[in-house]
Amino acid sequence: MVKIGNVTLDNGMPKICVPIVGRSLDELIHECLYLQDKIYDVVELRIDFLKDVTSLDAVGQALAAVRQELPNGAILFTFRTKEEGGETEVPESYYFDLITYAIKTGKVDAVDVEYFRNRTSIEKILTIAKEHSVTVIMSNHDFDKTPSFDEITGRLLGMKKLGADVAKLACMPQSAKDVLTLLSATEDVKSQYPDEPIITMSMGKLGTISRISGEIFGSALTFGSAKKASAPGQLEVTTLHQILQALHS
Repeated sequence: MVKIGNVTLDNGMPKICVPIVGRSLDELIHECLYLQDKIYDVVELRIDFLKDVTSLDAVGQALAAVRQELPNGAILFTFRTKEEGGETEVPESYYFDLITYAIKTGKVDAVDVEYFRNRTSIEKILTIAKEHSVTVIMSNHDFDKTPSFDEITGRLLGMKKLGADVAKLACMPQSAKDVLTLLSATEDVKSQYPDEPIITMSMGKLGTISRISGEIFGSALTFGSAKKASAPGQLEVTTLHQILQALHS
């Protein structure tokens, strides 16, 4: 069983993760307040949007502010690199410094670690995260295309083999067939590892079906937007919850 804070990623209705993308402390606090009457499970702090992200002190203040607003919330810490669709470019060494710092603050429940980064550094993060009881979501994002069935399954299984608690893959479809490829690959991996959560999505309007069909094909977490979407195709969080409930019931 894999948990993010008090949220269990299991085989039922997918849990909902809402990204917050404030560029300042005030914006982050405002986004947290905006979520007070929303139904969701996990907040993803997209720290790559923070304008002072190159300062660990500023990152620490952001973490403290979000944790203060969400004292019992499940928080996923993510720095999405520029290569995989993020806002800010930083040296890879600092990328790993950020994740290590976030883990050691004790203010996050999970961290995102990109699969195609330095393997030695990834292994160090996995060790540190385990020592601090922080869940690791290993991820890969392709904003240009959808990989082949074999490539998708290979990446997801590779993440598992490397030691990820959760494997995540998001890609951009160019056709309806691409969406089917992603869903079929998701089902294939899930059937091999029925008790281990994975997260997949096909992005953009074309891929919207993948964001609501996790209970059928095996994706344990889906992303819905609050004030601003962090990726193309995200549904507004209230709408997303209503659709998931309707499909579940």
